[in-house]
Amino acid sequence: MPPRKKETVMSEFERKRLENIAYNNAILSGISTTADKIIPKPAPPKPKRASTPRVKREPVKKEAARPTRQSSRLAGLEADSAVLKRKLDIEAEEEAAKAKAKKMRVSGDLNLGDITVEGRKWESSADGLALLKGLGVRGAQPGVRTFTEKDVKHTKDKGLKDLRLRMSGLKLYEKWAVNDIKIVPQRIYSMCFHPTEEKPIIFAGDKEGAMGVFDASQPTPKIEDDDEDAEYPDPIISAFKTHSRTISSFHFSPTDANAIYSASYDSSIRKLDLDKGISTEIFAPSSSSEDLPISAIDIPTTDPNMIIFSTLHGSLGRQDQRTKPSSAEIWGLTDHKIGGFSLHPRHPYLVATASLDRTLKIWDLRKITGKGDLRHPALLGEHESRLSVSHASWSSSGQIATSSYDDRIKIYSFPSAGEWKAGHDIPAKEMQPTVEIPHNNQTGRWVTILKPQWQRNPQDGWQKFAIGNMNRFVDVYAEDGEQLAQLGGDGITAVPAVAHFHPTKDWVAGGTASGKLCLWM
Repeated sequence: MPPRKKETVMSEFERKRLENIAYNNAILSGISTTADKIIPKPAPPKPKRASTPRVKREPVKKEAARPTRQSSRLAGLEADSAVLKRKLDIEAEEEAAKAKAKKMRVSGDLNLGDITVEGRKWESSADGLALLKGLGVRGAQPGVRTFTEKDVKHTKDKGLKDLRLRMSGLKLYEKWAVNDIKIVPQRIYSMCFHPTEEKPIIFAGDKEGAMGVFDASQPTPKIEDDDEDAEYPDPIISAFKTHSRTISSFHFSPTDANAIYSASYDSSIRKLDLDKGISTEIFAPSSSSEDLPISAIDIPTTDPNMIIFSTLHGSLGRQDQRTKPSSAEIWGLTDHKIGGFSLHPRHPYLVATASLDRTLKIWDLRKITGKGDLRHPALLGEHESRLSVSHASWSSSGQIATSSYDDRIKIYSFPSAGEWKAGHDIPAKEMQPTVEIPHNNQTGRWVTILKPQWQRNPQDGWQKFAIGNMNRFVDVYAEDGEQLAQLGGDGITAVPAVAHFHPTKDWVAGGTASGKLCLWM
């Protein structure tokens, strides 16, 4: 017989282990059963609604997605290795080069067909300019008015009352809502009207160098009353990337209504021929690395070949268009930035500058003195404000309107400026403002600085200027400081900070930080 096997005796430890396993399994089983009872079953999906037909649009082109960063550990690179450090240095250099290239000005001529701004709002491209060819010549309280119908009603002077009634009667453009007229992609910094009186055509420049053009005379699209699903088409707007940085100023040629000049923080001045659709560089420093941000431009009515410009470095320049773009004569006037300036419309050798040094200064281009870096026009007079002065604007009758951060609009009067001899010394008493208007000029970081802009050649003979109001209006004032109107309307959801008058017609445009256009006619 084969030997009998010994029966295996289970140890106390093994028996305890098996009991624990059985006990744990029982607990897990109980939890699953309880969870099934407590957690509700998911509801069946709701049936999808039938989609309503919509107008098909061309898809907006998007930039290709950037590759995600890769793990250096998975790539086999040690944290302190020279290879890893070199890799990080190269990546940093590439990012810096891309950022710099984005802000570099573009030299040479630009064809508008090649620099169209992408996006549904501006899809009309250069075709939108076809209609322009051949044309002639303290805290804000949104919605709270500071000038009302009662002010107009109680006006005693008949001439002033008639003017107030006419200017207050301007109506907000109704063909499209303000939110639908996005004339440029980013915050508006500058605006101007085409000088033609046939129809209102508005140009706007934004923070990133795009120029938008809107023809307000375009017909309203017809929508069938019974078509509830039809979408109201957007207005025709053209936008072009003419500069690489903020467009700070526009100015039309005094002799050619098809030539518009633009200045930018990218250190260049360009001339756009609306007939040919070509943007030509008029001024830029000789070196592409030289930074000379231009804050404003003006053109003498007596010499359309000359362009006068100011810079954020405190200098004033004069460029002859018949010479090469880098040949401008530049004078250092102050160590602080010049935020704005203007020429006297009838005596364009007189220059009024507004600066961060808190002064309004008047200069005479007929008398240039000094040598080298000390060479500059003759200073005729100056007036100092309590805080920085944002802009100085000459009227054709000799008034200068300034806006400053002491919450004042100041009006200075120089009716006999045409009689001044070269280098004339203006007495300190005459440099005092004749009128000071309380006005909230605290724009903060996200609103463009408020600047007064005179109507250049008013048909009615009344000198008046427009300036944005922090309560989401545009204020209109006469040369004696009397307020004529406070323009507003439904749908204005931001401050129309950049305000501009048509040179002759009573048309007023306002631009907002969201790139929207407000128009009163």
